Amino acid sequence: MPKGEPSLADRAYRMLRRDLLAGEFAPGQPLRLGALKTRYNLSFSPIREALTRLSADRLVILSSLRGFRVAEISKPEMWDIISTRVLVEAEALRRSIAQGDETWEAGIVGAFHALTRLSDHAPPADPELVEQRHKAFHTALIAACGSPSLLDIAERYYIQSEWYRRPTLIAGAVTGTTARDVMAEHREIMEHALDRNADPAVEALTRHYRLTGKSIEAILTARDSAQNDARVG
Repeated sequence: MPKGEPSLADRAYRMLRRDLLAGEFAPGQPLRLGALKTRYNLSFSPIREALTRLSADRLVILSSLRGFRVAEISKPEMWDIISTRVLVEAEALRRSIAQGDETWEAGIVGAFHALTRLSDHAPPADPELVEQRHKAFHTALIAACGSPSLLDIAERYYIQSEWYRRPTLIAGAVTGTTARDVMAEHREIMEHALDRNADPAVEALTRHYRLTGKSIEAILTARDSAQNDARVG
């Protein structure tokens, strides 16, 4: 395999992860190897390896009796993930504000600028590109914390929060239930961080994540209510 070329397992992982986060598979849906082999035109081995990696990300569940299936949606789990992100990233942000240099500042400004360029995009930008730049901004904020362990935990919980955030907020955008100025929230976090105001920066980050949690919870509640009405009807 040429240097830099992704393995088949990496390809399978990226494609499956993309489709999971785009809501292509329903929560709890079985993931049959034969069907995935046909869908992605790959052999069983890279697909199985990708599913195993996705189970470590908690996007996929593996049980001895039922095999692989899509992870379920749980409001308590969603809030637990958000609370953990707040704990981890608040500490990482404080350390970055204390230790970050001009390169760290430039990284934040550049990531924010790249993200804002997509907000005025017409037609709407590719969701994958939006997500890449969104993640780059949040990663830039804590990049100078000096702790690989904190960064690793933050990465894992970002992936887990994405499982809730992306499909539900896409649904909310369609139904008009996500009326927030998210870019203004990002700008507030950035400005406090660049001004080296740790407490306000952490407060803005915490508020940003909790508002996201409330948006997700509202959309999940509305979806549950609609499903209950459909069953009754």
